[in-house]
Formats: sequence, structure tokens, C-alpha cells
Amino acid sequence: MKRLLETGNGAITEGAIIAGCRVFAGYPITPATEIAENMARRLPRAGGFYLQAEDELAALYICIGASAGGMKAMTATSGPGYILYADPFGWAISSEIPLVIVNSQRVGPVSGITGAPGQGEFYLSRYLTHGGNFENIVLAPAGVQEAFAITVQAFYLAERFRMPVTILADQLVTDGWETLLIPETGAELEAMGLKVIERRVNRGPEFYPATDAIDVPPVVLGHNTGAACSDWTPTAEGYDTEEVEWQHKHAYRLIYKVRNHKDLLTRYEAYFVDDEPEVILVAYGSPSRVVKSAVKVAREQGLKVGGLRLVTLWPFPEEIFSWQAKYLVVEMNYDGQLVREVQRATPKGSAIHFLGKCGELPRVAELVELIRALVNDRPLPSNPWEREVW
Repeated sequence: MKRLLETGNGAITEGAIIAGCRVFAGYPITPATEIAENMARRLPRAGGFYLQAEDELAALYICIGASAGGMKAMTATSGPGYILYADPFGWAISSEIPLVIVNSQRVGPVSGITGAPGQGEFYLSRYLTHGGNFENIVLAPAGVQEAFAITVQAFYLAERFRMPVTILADQLVTDGWETLLIPETGAELEAMGLKVIERRVNRGPEFYPATDAIDVPPVVLGHNTGAACSDWTPTAEGYDTEEVEWQHKHAYRLIYKVRNHKDLLTRYEAYFVDDEPEVILVAYGSPSRVVKSAVKVAREQGLKVGGLRLVTLWPFPEEIFSWQAKYLVVEMNYDGQLVREVQRATPKGSAIHFLGKCGELPRVAELVELIRALVNDRPLPSNPWEREVW
């Protein structure tokens, strides 16, 4: 096992290469530029290819083309570039092309503050493209080591589900320095609970079954495969059609291959919830680390509080919100995004509260004071998200 002091960007690079990524295309943007720089150095040594595209749109198209040609591919950006992925992302979703996309969120809107962290693309990561009729897989790391592991897992899931998988990080994760352990053998990788699937090939002429099946090899164009792959609604052979019957079958597959295998996707961390706490804090990414510290401090002070950290953001794990309690959702945005899904998922009688920070993390003492107020039924500062769930 190799032990390094590394950034989240470096961890994502190493995870991608171990997972078999051999093509990276991107365009420089803070705070994801170091991924491109690292890939430019590392990929040629691993027998891969680095391409700097003229913009983010072209970068994702290059990755799609590489994946459709049989190579594992990845791109990385931040919010202003992520929004440009809408058209190629829809192509990858509809044509069921596996690849990995990294979005390191920074505070916005638009260019915002390039060096400040944000969490403003929670919903964008779910609905990045037009037209609906699809599900999405989005994973959120909270540190450097987890960024490595989630990158390996993202490639694994992309292959099994034949689709792009998004890693929704934030600037504190990708720029932060921490210890990173990198496995040097297959046994060490397996000991970390990680798996790598080699690219397989759908030989055609049939496209994909109109079922919720996963683990079907993706279409690889050329190589005498006899397979077709249209970005329009496809027939069973992969050719485009305007018949609504085929659209029904296609939409069913895109939605239910994810929904019906949710048990393979749902990842989260729950702590201090076994004794039915009065207050539960919810977060993902960097804020979840402060939340966990605050919950521990509050417990030491005798306050009955627990915590939930989401790793899988989409499909949203509503089934884990089974406790009737007072929930405090902590996000690095002012508008409140994750809190809306928590409102939808929690049992009747729960009270949902929201703490938003813009470009910075909350403080432990600040969270402990809010926990104390909730436990003691004291009013919190005025916030439009404070209301009962009906």
C-alpha cells in the first residue's frame, strides 16, 4: 500500500487510473484544473491519452466518443462548465454510454468566487439534461481517501449500469490535503472493498432489453461488433425511430435499471440514531465533517442528537429518513436544495429546519447552539425553510 500526502484532485486521478480510465478530456477551470494537470502527467505513463478540449462541451463529447470506441473515459469541471454538459450528457444517458464526470462545486451563481466552496448543483446533477425520462447516479465524497474510493466505484457503476456517473465534490474536498492510501495490488484494492470491471462489448445486433437489466455489456462501435447506437429513441437493434411504443420501452429501461437496483447504489453514514434522537442533522460533502463533530460534542453535553451523511445523492435515499424527529439540514448554499428532498422524505410530524452557508463551512459551536435550541424547543433564527412537513 502506497501512502501519500495528496489532494482530492490527486486522489481522483489515481482512482480513475486504477479503475481503468485511459482517456481524459477537459478544459481548465478552478477548482478542478489539477485533475486535468495530473491526468496530463499520469495517463501517458499508463498507456492512456489526455486531451485539452476547446471547451467543456467538446470535452464531454470527446469522452463519449472514446467510451463508445471501447475505452473508459472521464472528464472534470466545476459549476460553470458542468451546466454546458447538458447536450452531450443527454446523449450519453440515452445511448447508455458509460463514463465518469467530476464536478467540484464552488460558490455561485455563475463564476462566483472561484476559490470558495459551494453546494449549488445538487438538483442540477439530477436533471442535467433535457426531456426527462431517466434516472441518474450521483455520489458525493467528503474527503481525500473517499474521493479515491468513490472514483473507483463510479467507474464500476458506470460499467454495470451503462451510463454516466457523476462525482459531486466541492472545492474543500478537491483542493484539501490529507493522507491517501493507494493500493498497489488487486488484493489490496479488494481489501478496501473496491472492484474494477474491465470493459466488455455488446456484440449486437440487438441493442438492450426493454427491462431493468444491468450488467449487459455496453455498445462499442466498430471492431466488427455489428451494433448500432443512436442518440434518438432506439429500436431493439439500436436504430432511431419515431414510434412512441419504442419510447415507452426505452424510458422504462433508463428509469428502472436504476430504481430497481437501488440497493446496489445507496450509500450513507448514520451515527447516534439507534436511540431515536430528538434532533437529526443531515449533510453531504465537506459540511458533513463539521456536522459529525458537532453531533459528537452535543452528545457529550447530554443532547439527544444524531446525524445522517449522504454519499449517494441520486437516486435519493428517501428510505433512510424513517425517524420522526426535528431535522436540521446543513448545506453550503443559501437557497436550500437538499432540504427540499428531506422535507419530501421524512415522516409526517417531523419538523425540517435549514442552515445555509455561502462559500464557507459552519462552525461546530454554531451547530451545537442550534441543536440545543431545537432540543429545548426554542425558536431558531427566522428562515423560510422552517415549517412542519404535512
